[in-house]
Amino acid sequence: MAVLRIISGSVEISAALLMLRLNQVDKALVVNSALALVGPTVLILTTTIGLTGMTQQLSWSKIGWIGCGVAFLLIGILKK
Repeated sequence: MAVLRIISGSVEISAALLMLRLNQVDKALVVNSALALVGPTVLILTTTIGLTGMTQQLSWSKIGWIGCGVAFLLIGILKK
């Protein structure tokens, strides 16, 4: 999970540097839009890895509630 977060952070920093290098608002907006895919993807992957590691300790109902929470987060983030 930590490696995914490090990679995600590196992508974010690289995108910020690219925005500074491009020095145009319209191109920076395109880069920023591409980053909108990275955040939810990393959220899903890290949550999946964490839940996979904890499946022996959690009941199915708790896993279901966690899944609902993640789904609501994604709906809130992605819905316009």
